[in-house]
Amino acid sequence: MTDEPLHQRPEGASDATVEAVGKVSEAFEAIEEVRGRLYGLHRLVGTADLALGEAVELLRKAGHEELADTVDREMVGRNVLPGMWTFQVVETFDEGYYAEFRRIEKLVRDQLMDGRRHVYEAEMKTRERTHGQPGHEPSPEVLDPQDLQADSLS
Repeated sequence: MTDEPLHQRPEGASDATVEAVGKVSEAFEAIEEVRGRLYGLHRLVGTADLALGEAVELLRKAGHEELADTVDREMVGRNVLPGMWTFQVVETFDEGYYAEFRRIEKLVRDQLMDGRRHVYEAEMKTRERTHGQPGHEPSPEVLDPQDLQADSLS
């Protein structure tokens, strides 16, 4: 099936089951990307807020006290969602939706793939790689004899 036992399908797992579990994992990977973007949002909003605070001081130095007061009062330290700064958004996401999605993805993998990750992708790699071609080795630890011959000819 695959070149690494860690990624071999469990005995009796059908193609349909491997594909279904792969799709659940694909969905969770998308959520991992969302999580990263939320952390990016957190960092960028924080950076913007700090820069806005500096801008308030620069407006004051330039003699624009009233405008500086308005920006400071209405924007610096403002909630991005009702009652929440971005750290609270990230924490709420992490402890709620993300934690549940992670639990469900692991539950599916544990019950149907004996906890093994990326079985679908490992089988795809086995099917699609070009045996004997440098850069297409099955794993860092295991090289095809053909791969070793190709390397020695180079």
